[in-house]
Amino acid sequence: MTSAIDWLARRAELSPEAIALVDVASGDTVTYRAWNERTNRTAHFLAERLGVRAGARVAVLAHNCPAYLDVWQACGKLGAILVNLNWRLAERELADQLALSTPSVIVYGPELASVIPALRGACRGVAIGAPLEGDLALGDREHASTANPGTAITLDDPWVICFTGGSTGAPKGVVLTHGNILWNAINTVASWGITASDVAILNAPLFHTGGLNVFTAPLIYAGGTSLVCRGFDPDQVFDLMNRATLLFGVPTMFLALQAHPRWATANLAHLRLVISGGAPCPLPVFETFWARDVVFTTGYGLTEAGPNTFWLPREQVRAKPGAVGYPLMHVEVKLVDGELLVRGPHVTPGYWNNPTATKAAIDDEGWLHTGDLAQRDADGAYSIVGRKKDMFISGGENVYPAEIENVLAEHPALAAAAVVGVADPRWGEVGCAIVVRHAGATVDEAGLRDHCRASLAAYKVPKRYLFVDALPMTNVGKVDRRRLVELASASL
Repeated sequence: MTSAIDWLARRAELSPEAIALVDVASGDTVTYRAWNERTNRTAHFLAERLGVRAGARVAVLAHNCPAYLDVWQACGKLGAILVNLNWRLAERELADQLALSTPSVIVYGPELASVIPALRGACRGVAIGAPLEGDLALGDREHASTANPGTAITLDDPWVICFTGGSTGAPKGVVLTHGNILWNAINTVASWGITASDVAILNAPLFHTGGLNVFTAPLIYAGGTSLVCRGFDPDQVFDLMNRATLLFGVPTMFLALQAHPRWATANLAHLRLVISGGAPCPLPVFETFWARDVVFTTGYGLTEAGPNTFWLPREQVRAKPGAVGYPLMHVEVKLVDGELLVRGPHVTPGYWNNPTATKAAIDDEGWLHTGDLAQRDADGAYSIVGRKKDMFISGGENVYPAEIENVLAEHPALAAAAVVGVADPRWGEVGCAIVVRHAGATVDEAGLRDHCRASLAAYKVPKRYLFVDALPMTNVGKVDRRRLVELASASL
């Protein structure tokens, strides 16, 4: 008998022969019955060979693949917690996240095996592919039982720790419970109209909540299909458009598609919904899709809430370009001094082992303070108009200036440094570092860029550098960030 919370097992009972996953790299198709059995094997393998129990953390450092999804679902069946690591991060950043989440197991893909010896620590290693010496191979799960583990799990139990940054630059692990992920799926299916006939291109990275939860988890709930891609490749997207009905991406991806030679002749007829998230999307991207009769809209969400929070009805998409629309079925929102607050069962209970950050983000009434500024029109539709936080978004990735400033401060030639986001036609925004050199120091832009690359993911490394004699200060002795933005913008 399956647990009511194990909805993959329930879906396998309800739709056993429906196609759950397609491994685009190999062409293999996986039914819900087969996926549930494979996931059960994975759960038994993790429990019996590695001692994974309820509450244990299992980290994954891999590109998108069906095995990644197997581990995610196996964690859910065991009551274990997936820590989905961002493979774009530098080793030091990954080490910080591992130190905070303390996983007992790290599952890694072949393309990332080279960094595992430096990161593993006390973790047991499991390879998707050939294992390093002393590690296990995930392929060994084939000998495990296909029976459901039958672990007792509640909606309040954590399922995923999904890392996001913070105003201090320190990593924060957003806890997503079984209830959070379930209610996001319920909200999405009920409000976006997802059905068993839908097929989504899954090329958003699974280390983001967008990869796991925009379409993937809701499609399990509805009984639809995910086309699992290793990553974003425009040619591959065009090839898959002949069968896909749903596509999620960030503006950078859509700009790349529209600039591609295949755009003019691409068959878009099957796409019934294309949704952009992660960053503001330029209006010409909307209009180019609309000219091809594709429903293209923008979404809004954040790791701490869903991420799916709003829906704009199809008939209003062209009338309200850029609007995120109305709150989903079981979501409450309100504006306080222009800031968007969100409440509902899809909202995280907080940050992993960080009660201070939790208290700062979620008030006593359960409202999540997003830090985003929004407006509500006469019809009740919401639009996001800005951000209270210093964070900016580059190519769909959140970038936190304080984290970069901490790295720049380590350079011996610098007396002071600050980072702000500036507009960029390709990435939406990129970092501009405003720096003050010590007297007599001769470091140049190339030197600072190399210094940052040693400790930061590529998308966090500032693309521009402005050398000044002193950082502008307010009359209370703080760095004047508004003036920094003006200086950075004037230098473009």
